Amino acid sequence: MDYKKIIKNRQLRLKILELLSFVPDKLMLQFQYGLKTGRKLNWKNPLRYTEKIQWYKMYYRTPLMVKCADKYDVREYVESKGLENILNPCYGIYDSAEDIEWSKLPEQFVMKDTLGGGGTSVEIVRNKSKEDLNRLRKIGKGWTEIKAHVKSGGREWPYYSGKKHRIIIEKFMDSDPLKGGLIDYKFLCFNGKAELLYILADRVTGQGAGCGFFDLEFNQLQITESDEETLKRKITKPRNFHEMIKVAEKLAEDFPCARIDLYNENENIIFGEITFYDSSGYMLFDPDSFDYELGSKFKLPKMKREL
Repeated sequence: MDYKKIIKNRQLRLKILELLSFVPDKLMLQFQYGLKTGRKLNWKNPLRYTEKIQWYKMYYRTPLMVKCADKYDVREYVESKGLENILNPCYGIYDSAEDIEWSKLPEQFVMKDTLGGGGTSVEIVRNKSKEDLNRLRKIGKGWTEIKAHVKSGGREWPYYSGKKHRIIIEKFMDSDPLKGGLIDYKFLCFNGKAELLYILADRVTGQGAGCGFFDLEFNQLQITESDEETLKRKITKPRNFHEMIKVAEKLAEDFPCARIDLYNENENIIFGEITFYDSSGYMLFDPDSFDYELGSKFKLPKMKREL
């Protein structure tokens, strides 16, 4: 069950999450996992990838994960890996929408909530001169007013660890809709080793995208995921694909599990984000055995609570 489709108003969802913040994380994760997958969560001996993501949320926590969950602070981490060349140009970081000097921004840009996820935390501006700036201010104000300790729906703790929601504005990456639009390459990595990826293409804002799973030889796999439309478009293997794998593994090497999102703009690799809890671990795969297959690659670390 997707509660976002039932409760479409984001502010109402946040208020409900705030009211439920007293519920212990372990109990909430167990409840949500059962609600969204129809299965009982096995804490003692998790075998599925989706189960291990819940364990990962609960028992493995480091300050570096907090840094990398923030869409601005993660840039410092990428630079520390010697990969500053893959960062998308940033036009500014703001604590308040009132601080944004709109006149100094280019005609096209992308505005994001630094601690947000999904379509409600990204605003694409293709023609600033025709844009309602008051609408953008209102959106930005909504992001920055989110309380730092309001727990996310999936109890993804780095996003409510006390950091303030800010607004980051980056370069707009143009793309050809006839070729699938801006293609998103999402590498699933375990202990610094990429195992496979999935690709999102033909994205329609608010309506999702076509999703296809691929091995590291770029063969499309017969796997689907319940929350995504199946990718119908034929995606050509990028000429620098093996370089993309190296970049993904470099960025993932400090974590037991990380999804590294990259773009490939005119054969230039562009960093997207680092995600620790792919789809919050509430996805359903077809075939179901793929959940176990991914789970076998995810070697759970010892419990680590540094915060």
